[in-house]
Amino acid sequence: MEAAQPLQGNAGDLSWRLSSHPITLLTFLAFRISSVLVYFLGLWILRSMIMIFIITILLLAADFYYLKNIAGRRLVGLRWWNEVDPQTGESKWVFESSEPGTKTINATDSRFFWLALYVQPVLWVVMAILALVRLQLLWLPLVIIALVLTIMNTLAFSRCDKFSHASNLAGSAFSTGNLAGNIASNMVGRWFSRG
Repeated sequence: MEAAQPLQGNAGDLSWRLSSHPITLLTFLAFRISSVLVYFLGLWILRSMIMIFIITILLLAADFYYLKNIAGRRLVGLRWWNEVDPQTGESKWVFESSEPGTKTINATDSRFFWLALYVQPVLWVVMAILALVRLQLLWLPLVIIALVLTIMNTLAFSRCDKFSHASNLAGSAFSTGNLAGNIASNMVGRWFSRG
């Protein structure tokens, strides 16, 4: 009998078996893929607009929640949320990333995460174009809802990633206590005051 060979592969390969969190990764991918498949295949199989609409909206909502609150934090160490100041009513986005030394991001998890994050809005844009070309205007509200949810998560995680890189850069510059620290402080301060 031969002993089982360990899984071979390079870090960052697109094989879920190399993931640090395979259950989280597979659940994340299942939510991302299922909403598009239900919409796309449901047009030919179910023929019930109400059923397709309800199932797709539920899958999109589950995907939005799971990505924002679980997959982002476990796979790439990023999280975001929106806070509203009760006195002024002003809304602001809050970005959080894991400390640089506390969490090691698996390259496979990161590749799957960012690829799925950017591909799904593109697929929904294609679905919107198909609905317009085929003159299926009744499907546009569903596609627009899907675009809003997927693009919001994509933009938020992109900004969160930029924030974490800027924080890491500023943190390392502040620790030196020299001219580089002052320059980084001014740059980061201006970056946050813009958006």
